[in-house]
Amino acid sequence: MVEKLIQFAVHNKFVVLTLSFFLFGWGIYSVQTNPIDAIPDLSENQVIVFTEWMGRSPQLIEDQITYPLVSNLQGIPKIKNVRGTSMFGMSFVYVIFEDNVDVYWARTRVMERLNYAQRLLPQGVTPSLGPDGTGVGHIFWYHLEAPGMDLGEQRALQDWYVKFALQTVKGVSEVASFGGFGKQYQINIDPYKLNYFNVPLMDVLNAVRKNNNDVGGRKFEMSDMAYIVRGLGYIKNTKDIEDIPIGNYGSVPVRIRDVASVQMGGELRLGIFDVDGEGEVVGGIVVMRYGENADAVIKDVKLKMKEVEKGLPPNVKFKVSYDRSELIEAAVASVKGTLIEEMITVSIVVLIFLLHWRSAIIILIQLPISVAIGFILLNAFGISSNIMSLTGIALAIGVVVDDGIVMVENAYRHLSEAQLKKEKNESL
Repeated sequence: MVEKLIQFAVHNKFVVLTLSFFLFGWGIYSVQTNPIDAIPDLSENQVIVFTEWMGRSPQLIEDQITYPLVSNLQGIPKIKNVRGTSMFGMSFVYVIFEDNVDVYWARTRVMERLNYAQRLLPQGVTPSLGPDGTGVGHIFWYHLEAPGMDLGEQRALQDWYVKFALQTVKGVSEVASFGGFGKQYQINIDPYKLNYFNVPLMDVLNAVRKNNNDVGGRKFEMSDMAYIVRGLGYIKNTKDIEDIPIGNYGSVPVRIRDVASVQMGGELRLGIFDVDGEGEVVGGIVVMRYGENADAVIKDVKLKMKEVEKGLPPNVKFKVSYDRSELIEAAVASVKGTLIEEMITVSIVVLIFLLHWRSAIIILIQLPISVAIGFILLNAFGISSNIMSLTGIALAIGVVVDDGIVMVENAYRHLSEAQLKKEKNESL
């Protein structure tokens, strides 16, 4: 079989050269389209269901949220197992699918089942899907350098301007904010005043909830003019909350300010983000969408950050905390350097030992075509260019070189012996 293949290649040089050029061109295309990352994604094919019910104990979360979700999500086809985790105020359910399942097909099946399972949850509790990323999708971290701006203002700038802008970048699944204080209105109720005015606590909660809303009216005509009537009730400042009525004491209305103090404060935090021990900062984590090209996404994020930076307040700048593209570029440069070193070394070895430049060219042509075929196979099997796969190619180059030297030296020896024999016969 091998002998026939060699004979075919020798007698059909044009076909061999055409096939070689085709494979090399296909390989160049595969190199450009193959996703590049530094870390191989070995995470499981999973969909995360997140549910928030603040103020409840882990046991209550387990009984009323996690258990109903886990028991109902187990009927989804092509799943391996379902795992649930309960903590204070939050529930996480991990639905693990088989490796050959498309991640977006899996998310659709989970969403369909959640429409039914939500009826079993407490009123007002709504589960949501996590981002369509993986555990190694945190490709870029940044923080804001904002001298003179407090942490609350920085977090508001991050949440309401920077985050929304960066989430429009192609390949970005989510931009998770960290650090600072999330602004919120805080109502500090005095229980003694509630008791004095005989106002239940739930009346205060319901009053705030009902008064933070716009209501629609209708249109009516008067004097050949049309008027639209609607009620404006969204809260805009602390005074709006203080003026909300919650009951009557005799014939006098009782307002929020009579039983509580209202202030603008920061959301409860479970940790801080510090940079180099110099103080707290506010920033974000860019999460890449599943299966995207990490290097291309990071470049697009950096370009978008330059546009966003123009709209930031004076003296506010972006600072990079973690950039995976540096590791990606180092890994790619390592493979390029290895390939060049191998080609130069092989050429020198062949020229020194064989003193035959045509033999060196044969090996030099063999190396890039072999690497190109390797990237074709990476694309075919859906494997990204990462440290593991690129290192495998770099190691395989040595094997290809050894094979090429042995085969070329063997062919050169046979041709030399045949030529000497032919010259000897002609001399006789």
